[in-house]
Amino acid sequence: MRAWYPFVVGCFVLLSAVCLAQTTTPSSSFRAGPPNVVLIMADDAGWGDLSANGNRNLRTPHIDSLALRGVAFSHFYVSPVCSPTRAELLTGRYAARLGVSGTSAGGERLDPEETTIAEVFRAAGYRTAAYGKWHNGGQAPYHPNARGFDDFYGFCSGHWGDYFSPPLEHNGEPVRGNGFLTDDFTDHGIEFIRQNHDRPFFLYLPFNTPHGPMQVPDAYWAEFADRPIVQRHRDPEKEDLQLTRAALAMVANLDDNVGRIVAALRQLDLEEHTLIIYCSDNGPYGWRWNGGMRGNKGSTDEGGVRTAFFLQWTDSLAPGGHIEPIAGAIDLLPTLAGLAGIPVRTANPLDGSDLSSLLRDAGAAGPERYLVSHWNDRTSVRSQRFRLDADGRLYDLHADPGQTTDVAAAYPTTADSLEAYRARWLREVLREPASRPFTVGHPDYTTTLLPAGDGIGHGAIERSNRYPNASFFTNWTSADDHLSWEVDILTAGTYAAEVWYTIPERGVGTKLRLRIGDRSTETVIRAAHDPPLRGAEHDRWPRIESYTKDFRPLSLGTVDLPAGTGRLLLESTGIAGGTGPDIQLLVLRRRE
Repeated sequence: MRAWYPFVVGCFVLLSAVCLAQTTTPSSSFRAGPPNVVLIMADDAGWGDLSANGNRNLRTPHIDSLALRGVAFSHFYVSPVCSPTRAELLTGRYAARLGVSGTSAGGERLDPEETTIAEVFRAAGYRTAAYGKWHNGGQAPYHPNARGFDDFYGFCSGHWGDYFSPPLEHNGEPVRGNGFLTDDFTDHGIEFIRQNHDRPFFLYLPFNTPHGPMQVPDAYWAEFADRPIVQRHRDPEKEDLQLTRAALAMVANLDDNVGRIVAALRQLDLEEHTLIIYCSDNGPYGWRWNGGMRGNKGSTDEGGVRTAFFLQWTDSLAPGGHIEPIAGAIDLLPTLAGLAGIPVRTANPLDGSDLSSLLRDAGAAGPERYLVSHWNDRTSVRSQRFRLDADGRLYDLHADPGQTTDVAAAYPTTADSLEAYRARWLREVLREPASRPFTVGHPDYTTTLLPAGDGIGHGAIERSNRYPNASFFTNWTSADDHLSWEVDILTAGTYAAEVWYTIPERGVGTKLRLRIGDRSTETVIRAAHDPPLRGAEHDRWPRIESYTKDFRPLSLGTVDLPAGTGRLLLESTGIAGGTGPDIQLLVLRRRE
């Protein structure tokens, strides 16, 4: 399918360059009014995963076109892992300020007092939507519907167990996906664009690929399964070529979906009136070609935090610009608002800067600044020329982009300045993680989902995987075992409860009880439901994430829940056949 890409893309680039060279000022067809925004973010895609950045192992013509027809930031920085980057992108503030201390079990949640980019744009009259991987909290007020997004379809977890028609949620209610997830999210994005073509909209597409599990439709895998990898990681002995092939196949699919979004905008005559942004949330998982940079996902070095960032606004921004001043995810909110002419009124001061002037004049000088990368007690600082790494070594990135030679002794004043800045940042920005229960019964929302990833197993109960995201509870063998969720019930009332379960035939008759304090409801499992694990049939590389199953809902009845904090327990008052249920999800619906 893509064997002809080098020739076709080369012709496209040449023709587009000629046309664009003749059209460097805004067209007279530009329509008045605020621009639409489509913000596309890949998951675990490295800076080097694009042919626009020199990768010869694949072609990404649609994403490359955003750079050709728009503006590219040469040095754009995000956090080393998923949820902190999302928090910074949403708020314009460092994740270390926001309560984001982890990637699962509640540590991914963004403080509800923060103002998000969706709230800023919605206040300006925009229709807002998010389709994909949220990863900043699953219950209101952390849920995307409570953070400014009118419509949400996807999953709130940090990763998912299967990418082919899996269980998802739509505005807080469980639903079933339709086909390969990245295609499915794109379908929803296109429909949202069509429904809102006559009003300003803000569309956030946080795609879930190429994050593992490494799954991709057959047509893409067929192109890469045996493909020679002509560019390797700088330490080739670290690279697993099948992992590389799987990741590149997923990026190829991602690229086609970016092309579908742009085609939909073009079909509706909206492309010239839409800001289209592409970036990724961190460096690549695994070791593959990444421009010779040191580090990958999880690292505070260049390879872990530098991502491609392309912004296209045809007829309003001169095409083909390259912005050299350093920038980051914290700049996105003020910059997009600046381009759209929207006032930024937030509850807290921003760490990011409005760089819209740089986009309008790519040759302009940027602000003198430092950018901080922090994760897992590792902190590095980037200036325009240097990076002070987490171990105190200094690198001149103009001369040594691969961070191979410590030059602290040659530039002692620079090293001291960056060290002092890091110490001040840690003192003023970093905060200790707070223990926060999971919220239930927000007054503005009827349904609360409490997945297994947010709960705790007791007794012999185990998680299906050591990573809580997308896991389920299993090995329930005794009435002494139970599950718990630490909760904060925001609205007292009567709640209908259901649990999503599987159980073999011999477990039929097991009794379950949901309890908080002296208030409870219970039921008996009267139907076996024992589907096989799913996911392995689609994997292109051995996974580290949990497999999953098709779980079924079971009503637990209703229970009166008091307002306030407490421990919500799922217990058994009798295990039949020595086998209790596997549990994926607890759903609570407040009755009006």
